[in-house]
Amino acid sequence: MPDAKMTARSLSVRYGDKVGLNEVDLDLLAGQVTALIGPSGCGKSTFLRCLNRMNDTIDGAKVSGQVALDGQEIYGASGIDPVLLRARVGMVFQRPNPFPKSIYDNIAFGPRLHGLVAEGAAMDEVVTKSLERAGLWKEVKDRLGERGTGLSGGQQQRLCIARAIAVEPEVILMDEPCSALDPIATARIEELIDELSHSFTIVIVTHSMQQAARVSNFTAFFHLGRVVEVGATEQIFTAPSHELTQGYITGRFG
Repeated sequence: MPDAKMTARSLSVRYGDKVGLNEVDLDLLAGQVTALIGPSGCGKSTFLRCLNRMNDTIDGAKVSGQVALDGQEIYGASGIDPVLLRARVGMVFQRPNPFPKSIYDNIAFGPRLHGLVAEGAAMDEVVTKSLERAGLWKEVKDRLGERGTGLSGGQQQRLCIARAIAVEPEVILMDEPCSALDPIATARIEELIDELSHSFTIVIVTHSMQQAARVSNFTAFFHLGRVVEVGATEQIFTAPSHELTQGYITGRFG
């Protein structure tokens, strides 16, 4: 069994009077794809946003408990600087959100922000390699000066993935990355997740149980802000141990 890359202990989130997460304990294993499933509003995306402190940007969000990356606490006085954390824990959102810049500058943004790479040949190499890893290079190699917003939806999402991996993160968070895409673009992203899983720890929120079954090694089922069950994906989908998981997977509620 691989070691845990990130761990959450007694993790709770409140938005004013509303409870988003309630005492969640979960290990995210290194080099694995973990899918977070469950009905809408159950806390999946809230949990995901805790992993790179995106909840810090939401007014009224109050996070308690512990989250650690390689054993280092990410919240609190001794926590990791959020900017540095987000270089190590990248995020791909539900809707593709390329910056209104050239394709080249979209990829170069992170390395420039963090001072990782010199301009010129070194930056060219990072841009090329990131686009290749995201399966986009052949489609855009003659269009690097064009705006990323001019690409198709599926291409834009792959551009966002290339942008995320350009800073060589250790973990990639994906919040329903295919929900705005057609089936062909979705299949491309799923193939990409499989390829990237050899290099990164990936956590994906998905509303599609079929997608979770296809792309993940482990699955965590969330319900009403709690983790009901977590285990190997095959076991969760074929022999869940909790009746709530069984009910959700068989479509009795959701």
